[in-house]
Amino acid sequence: MKTDIAELLIKIPIFASLEEAEIKEIESLSHEKVFAANANIFWEGDAADWFYIVIDGKVKISKLTSNAREIVLSFFSRGEIFGEVAVLENGPYPASAQAVDASRLIGIRKADFWSFLLKHPAVALKIISLLSGRLREAQNRLRDLAGERVEQRLARLLLRLSDKLGAILPFTRQELSDMSGTTTETTIRTLSQWKDQGIISSVRGKTTITDEKKLRKLAEGRDS
Repeated sequence: MKTDIAELLIKIPIFASLEEAEIKEIESLSHEKVFAANANIFWEGDAADWFYIVIDGKVKISKLTSNAREIVLSFFSRGEIFGEVAVLENGPYPASAQAVDASRLIGIRKADFWSFLLKHPAVALKIISLLSGRLREAQNRLRDLAGERVEQRLARLLLRLSDKLGAILPFTRQELSDMSGTTTETTIRTLSQWKDQGIISSVRGKTTITDEKKLRKLAEGRDS
């Protein structure tokens, strides 16, 4: 009988093809960790001795600019992996991680995971594919941040998030503002306009895409 952690692991793409015995091996390497809301999981520059999988809650990944401004790179929720890039590169964490809500995580030590990969090269190939996807996402984010129109940038962000999470996005307007590199006021104004146009609907802490076709036109720089 599979445990809750085993059930979660087999839904993660890099582990999906593993046999039950191999999933049990990964589970045996897993350490459950609990973080309170706003608690720091690791800081940029720390030695990357662990990577993590979210069981419950939400985790924010961010960097500080030279003038101490926070740039939010991404949010991770149930079943998503973070911190693995630094573990695989054998370098320090390139950004900081913070629990947005009270969060429960699986932590796996770097040394243990490297030993596992040596025995299971197919998992290593899947991780290469995962890292390639992360690189494409980073390149798309840089393109969006360099775009001239705030509307395009925000529309692309919503579409990118919906590709991963579905039409209902569990983010506050402040979080969407941080991820799109816009001010909170601009994000609120833009989303309010889109709500009036029937492109999205929203309740506290959630935004739902109701007209993806119009949103894609905005992301492409065309009028809705």
